[in-house]
Amino acid sequence: MEKLVSSWNNVQTVPEKYIFPPEKRPGNVTFNASKSIPVIDLEAIAISQDRDATIQKILKAGQDYGFFQVINHGVAEDLMNDTMSVFKEFFELPEEDKTSFYCEDAMRNNHCMLYTSSLLYATEDVHLWRDNLRNSCHPLEECIQHWPEKPTRYRHVVGAYATEVKKLSATILELLCEGLGLESGHFGGKLSEIPSLLVNHYPPCPDPSLTLGVSEHCDPNLITILQQDSYVFGLQVLKNGEWIGVEPISNAFVVNMGYQMQIISNSKLRSVEHRAVTNSEKARTSVAMFFIPNGDSIVEPAKALVDPRNPAIYRSFQYKEFISHFMNKTGGIDVALEPFKL
Repeated sequence: MEKLVSSWNNVQTVPEKYIFPPEKRPGNVTFNASKSIPVIDLEAIAISQDRDATIQKILKAGQDYGFFQVINHGVAEDLMNDTMSVFKEFFELPEEDKTSFYCEDAMRNNHCMLYTSSLLYATEDVHLWRDNLRNSCHPLEECIQHWPEKPTRYRHVVGAYATEVKKLSATILELLCEGLGLESGHFGGKLSEIPSLLVNHYPPCPDPSLTLGVSEHCDPNLITILQQDSYVFGLQVLKNGEWIGVEPISNAFVVNMGYQMQIISNSKLRSVEHRAVTNSEKARTSVAMFFIPNGDSIVEPAKALVDPRNPAIYRSFQYKEFISHFMNKTGGIDVALEPFKL
């Protein structure tokens, strides 16, 4: 527990183990939120003509940025606010109320796990300035029985939240199916079977120019749906070689494409590098829900998107092969996809 950043972050300087190499440091992190990342109103999908236009906006965002935000998405604002409050309350609990969830063993398959930096803490060269709370959500009815009982409303609120965000993911995946010309439900079943909820908690940092909350990466899964802290900036996306900030919008979700979406769409949609910077004055909390293929599921470019003029870019594989490579890879981001290209 003493390794949690939140247990010792009231320091004057960044400890050496958290200082990134010069070429990886964010440098001056004066945060300029970009207005260019699309914000898409899902209320419009109820009307046929507006639905088509909305789908095209989603596809273009997935092609140009790999990211977009959604509003009027059907998840109640009160539920979003309550969920964020519950997670912030959890991190403020006394140590004795959190100890049973703390884990340093990356191989343990806990239904709820509190850890710091990453699951590779023991072997990583540089630590991330964050604490993490991971909640397994599949099957939800079973997992929820192992979640924290403090705060007292934790299970009720987070369970309802996981259910509603899963419904939202199904809506977004169906819109992507329509836009790509795939059969309804193509992304359902095994390809998005395993939802996992990760809370990132970034305590204030004495020098945000030296460290990162999350280093640059692409998500290995299908899609990710993220709720940002409404009042603290931090998420950045790489666009044309520059890091641009994703504006926190109240009652909005950030949606990003994972590597599996890029592969299945035959690179019509892109998984894009992103990172999180820290803040010297305020803590920041974000809630990410990952939609992950079953390990035995077959991932490959959708046959409807492959023809002699558009040959497959990637080979067929089981997701467990991909995630094993992803977790053990060394080198840059491009290394993740290289073994799966034709």
